[in-house]
Amino acid sequence: MRLSMLPVSIAAHFVAFAAFLLVPLAGGVEAPTPWPLSPGHVFITAAPMPPPQQVNVLRTSLGRTAAPIVAPDHIEEPADEPPAVYGSDPTGDARVGLDVGLPPGLALDTFTPPPPIVVPPPQVAGSYRPGGAIREPRKIRDSPAVYPEVARAAKIEGVVILEATIDERGVVTDARVLRSEPLLDAAALTALKQWRYTPTLLNGVPVRVLMTVTFRFSLGDRDL
Repeated sequence: MRLSMLPVSIAAHFVAFAAFLLVPLAGGVEAPTPWPLSPGHVFITAAPMPPPQQVNVLRTSLGRTAAPIVAPDHIEEPADEPPAVYGSDPTGDARVGLDVGLPPGLALDTFTPPPPIVVPPPQVAGSYRPGGAIREPRKIRDSPAVYPEVARAAKIEGVVILEATIDERGVVTDARVLRSEPLLDAAALTALKQWRYTPTLLNGVPVRVLMTVTFRFSLGDRDL
């Protein structure tokens, strides 16, 4: 019977011990104040709207250059203006024409034009043919053509025409064949390059000229 009461006794002692510790501690703690209930719906009043801002409209008066709104009852005659002077200075210079812009007291008439520049006649270049102001040069030394023996033996006759270039001294510097005879061309060229001429002048300046020279080769009736 005593063993069965042991748990009950332990539990009773534990409850008594807990009550002995918790009761003094609970006595010094205040109970929390309950949250007050809302008395009802709370309405928030909106702030009043600000007054509208005043817009200052700047009104400007129409100038004279603006188009009129109302049609006039009559047309005014245009004012007479002095005619514009060509070359006048808008700054108030009384001078007109090309004198405008020059320093005061000066005009174009006061300037002395420079003397004309005399250009010497240019040196004549190139070759010219006799005619007009260019006179044909005169031959001052002659050398006859030698009949080639080959052409003589073959009894070949003919005409050879050459174009000669005569320099400022009258010397034949070049020649070319215009009409050819194959066995006679060399003899004609050799003779022509030994000729001499007087200088040819153009405006007092010696120039080169082109001349056409003809050589005739003939054996005669006795050689035929």
